Amino acid sequence: MNDAEISAAATLQPISDIAATVNINDEALIPYGHHMAKVDTEKVQTSGKRGKLVLVTAVSPTPAGEGKSTVSVGIAEALNLVGSNTMVALREPSLGPVFGMKGGATGGGYAQVVPMENINLHFTGDFHAISAAHNLLCNLVDNHIYHGNELGIDPRTVRVKRVLDMNDRNLRNVVVGLGGRSSGTPREDHFEITVASETMAVFCLARNMDDLKDRLARIVVAENYDRQPVTAAQLGENGAQGAMAILLRDALRPNLVQTLAGTPALIHGGPFANIAHGANSVIATNTALDLADTVVTEAGFGADLGAEKFVNITGPAGGFAANAVTVVATVRSVKYNGGLSLDDVNNPGDDRSGHIEAMEKGSENLARHLENVKSFGAPVIVAINQFPQDTEEELQWVKDFCEARGAQAEVVSVWANGGEGATEFAKKLRDMLDEGKDPVQPMFTADTGVRERIEHIVTKIYGGEGVDFSSTAEKQLQQLEEAGEDKVPVCMAKTQYSFSDDPKTLGAPEGFRVTVRELNVRAGAGFVVALTGAMMTMPGLPTKPASDHMDVNDEGDIVGLF
Repeated sequence: MNDAEISAAATLQPISDIAATVNINDEALIPYGHHMAKVDTEKVQTSGKRGKLVLVTAVSPTPAGEGKSTVSVGIAEALNLVGSNTMVALREPSLGPVFGMKGGATGGGYAQVVPMENINLHFTGDFHAISAAHNLLCNLVDNHIYHGNELGIDPRTVRVKRVLDMNDRNLRNVVVGLGGRSSGTPREDHFEITVASETMAVFCLARNMDDLKDRLARIVVAENYDRQPVTAAQLGENGAQGAMAILLRDALRPNLVQTLAGTPALIHGGPFANIAHGANSVIATNTALDLADTVVTEAGFGADLGAEKFVNITGPAGGFAANAVTVVATVRSVKYNGGLSLDDVNNPGDDRSGHIEAMEKGSENLARHLENVKSFGAPVIVAINQFPQDTEEELQWVKDFCEARGAQAEVVSVWANGGEGATEFAKKLRDMLDEGKDPVQPMFTADTGVRERIEHIVTKIYGGEGVDFSSTAEKQLQQLEEAGEDKVPVCMAKTQYSFSDDPKTLGAPEGFRVTVRELNVRAGAGFVVALTGAMMTMPGLPTKPASDHMDVNDEGDIVGLF
């Protein structure tokens, strides 16, 4: 059976029963049907104890797929099987990848969160609320300019871009305000995908409603004609943050669902890791840590992106740190980074001459990720995600490679077997957590400047030779330094496929330089986005989008989602 068939055949437990396993009382539960619910965190009764946090990251992603979400779900189920009361905290899927190329984000096989279709399609409406709140802010800026422009906003400097939770390259650059004076002031404008918006980042980094409103108020929407920043708090009599918070009030409560094995899952927020910070909401993670002995969470894409940002942005914002890090690796990813074609990786056949040689070369990518994750300070364990075409020799080769570099490793088969396919891994992870070693540590101090942070990430994490700043980025950087506003975290916007800013440069390249073409200040989120290479904050659909194969059949069932 495929993922959708496995999900459809499952018998789900009432969401109240799932909530009861982690002592979420009925008063704190806001049901959305029988199998989904919002959690009112203010009404959750906790013991005061805090659980241990496991961060799941991965090697550089490949078109073959590594199954990071599947492994995250599987090891959470496995930890429950070995006696550790566990929850999993994940991001919500964006409709852009669901209908585009990547597909859903609910795991797969027998390691899924369910109801799969609901979660992938609209869910509880969080992303729609975030889109509406962000677009309201954009509208209020244009409305202020139209009605006299008391703040003296220079329309050429408007920073906030309208958003849509869908890939649409035609909306990257648009002109608004056409049609005469009654239709506003004509100007060039842009769209971003919702998951790249500052409102999404604020939503996911805010600890509570007060923090959310404070962060929304700090969003810089434009500059005035004196080149001074204009914030959301300055719009209207009381600022825009209150109206935005109204739209976000219900969405701010985390969503409770379950895995196929009945493990409680909080799925909330969903910034991408290549163009945003790549982690679920800190509210969801903190709630899970207050309720469970162990919490499994993931950071998007490879450890050079999601994990680095989790260590330096998400964790400090949320007030937590990972006690252990799991790196997901596959035989397929090692081969692909070693030069084998996608067809050879997926359909190796009986003649595998040259495959071990490719693994020897491609393992350099895994080695660099392991070196980086170990530098964060927490214990590391590798989950080798097994696929049907893998041989025992190849799996053992990857395991031996990891252990030779000081990292424990274990093969997991969670797609086929759920938590049962990772019990040995879970025992090692549980023992690792019980040792009580120090958690991950941020790479930078509060006094580290943006320039130094970018150069450190490029040279020490990516393995590059240095950074080239475009004339635009250099000017922006100088302005930040002169204003004394450059002592903030950096969110690197970079291709997920390579350590470099060139998606075609695989493995573990050396001697390359990364070009930063633009810096976007996200004062509400509390970081600066560094756009590198050709990264876009509004993706486009592929030649053959996944939506080509989707439909609703005569029985009213969704088909083709997986």
